[in-house]
Amino acid sequence: MALFGNAHTIDPGQAQQEYARLLGQGERVQAAYMLIRDTILFTDRRLILVDKQGITGRKVEYHSVPYRSITHFAVETAGTFDLDAELKIWISGNSVPIEKTFTKGVDIYEVQAILTQFVAR
Repeated sequence: MALFGNAHTIDPGQAQQEYARLLGQGERVQAAYMLIRDTILFTDRRLILVDKQGITGRKVEYHSVPYRSITHFAVETAGTFDLDAELKIWISGNSVPIEKTFTKGVDIYEVQAILTQFVAR
């Protein structure tokens, strides 16, 4: 589905295996989403943003955000002419948010609910 521009969910168990090297001892993936080439992992401890770079995607940046560092976030739903939904996350000490775009195939309300669950602890 990612080849056609559709974001989609990834089975948390599959993501747990695929990204095991990034996870701390006992850390569990609760939800995961594939966005074209990038991946967002919601673990029980933090948010992990996997950003594949370059033409081949061999260079990868792993951005780890502890939930306690998130000061606020916003979601923007898709509209009639704008088919993409957006997630913006502000981290303490940064005035510019991290922005991720979700194309059709992912329920942005579900993403917002998962983030709320972990940030509101």
